[in-house]
Amino acid sequence: MAAIKPSSIDEYIAGFPEEVRGVLQEIRATIRQVAPDAEEVISYDMPTFNLNGAYLIYFAGWKKHVALYPVTEKIFEALSTELEAYNGTKSSVHFPLSKPMPLDLIKKITKLRVAENQMAAKK
Repeated sequence: MAAIKPSSIDEYIAGFPEEVRGVLQEIRATIRQVAPDAEEVISYDMPTFNLNGAYLIYFAGWKKHVALYPVTEKIFEALSTELEAYNGTKSSVHFPLSKPMPLDLIKKITKLRVAENQMAAKK
């Protein structure tokens, strides 16, 4: 990635090799499809989608994978069978760049994050 901090998701994606850019654009489009009203920003130096005044989901490109954040405990429980094929951390999932992106799984995660976001917004 470029040494200059990106100010937009377009700039962030442009800092990656061409083959990774396509993957990042696919993930962006998948999230946008599920959450069309979400605002695109850069937060913590990562592409971020905000909804209802709160962050919804982040994604980040790395050397060998793309990470999606946050994957909450409820999401891990709801999608445990599908997520067990992937590495990650307590609150993220890592999709290897060496395999096709599981866009349907990314849609499911995003839908669950939208539901969590909307519940939090009602409080």
